[in-house]
Amino acid sequence: MDLGIAGKTALVAASTGGLGLAVARALAAEGVRVAVVGRRRERAKEIVTELQAAYGAGTLGSAGFDAVAIEADLGTAEGIESAVDQTVANLGPIDILVLNGPGPKPGAAATLTSDEMAAAFELLVKPHHALVSRILPGMRERRWGRILAIGSSGVTAPLANLAVSNTGRAALAGYLKTLAAEVALDEVTVNLLLPGRIATDRVTQLDQAAAKRRGTTLEEVQLESRKTIPARRYGDPAEFGAAAAFLCSAPASYITGVALRCDGGLIRSL
Repeated sequence: MDLGIAGKTALVAASTGGLGLAVARALAAEGVRVAVVGRRRERAKEIVTELQAAYGAGTLGSAGFDAVAIEADLGTAEGIESAVDQTVANLGPIDILVLNGPGPKPGAAATLTSDEMAAAFELLVKPHHALVSRILPGMRERRWGRILAIGSSGVTAPLANLAVSNTGRAALAGYLKTLAAEVALDEVTVNLLLPGRIATDRVTQLDQAAAKRRGTTLEEVQLESRKTIPARRYGDPAEFGAAAAFLCSAPASYITGVALRCDGGLIRSL
């Protein structure tokens, strides 16, 4: 399928690793000009070199493909302004915005402090809202845009011992669902992609924390976790990236306000 997004420009937040990187790679494979944004300057540069070698002119990508490495802390207003300005200056107006960021520490709801509750909003809602507010007007003016948030299956079924994450991600989902209806007439889609157990460093960290709590090994936790997934395995980041690229595509223009799970059947509800 031709996704129809070659030559578009994407800002992929927190894309120097994990699911953000998987999405950046998938978009680059479709010829999208990608801004790789993160706090690790050298890692971002390495990724850009990789993408340009794989998808630059004369290879698999389109002749207009390019990528840029941007060091920015998207948890600050200054970082957001810098990332957006550098993306536009180097690659052109932003057509695709992928919202992503670090997950908060595990913790129970019963012991959640007021500071941790506030952190759920500060970490998982405020920066994404700021990015959308900065980029959305241009999308509406050009009458084409894709906003995709990398969420969590906890949006559908809250996950044990992830109270801050469950709270913040649910709030973000509510905001984006409301936004989707407001901008649909402007040909801007707004969706969430919810990972289950995808084989990333973040999932390994959560499994390690679970092993420590239970007094067992990482391998035992992973084995038990795979048993809860109908596919009986963790997902490959490339599989997640492919789903993200489709939701950002031209053929997906009638899909908006959706929270799509990429979880191997982990969440049993429809």
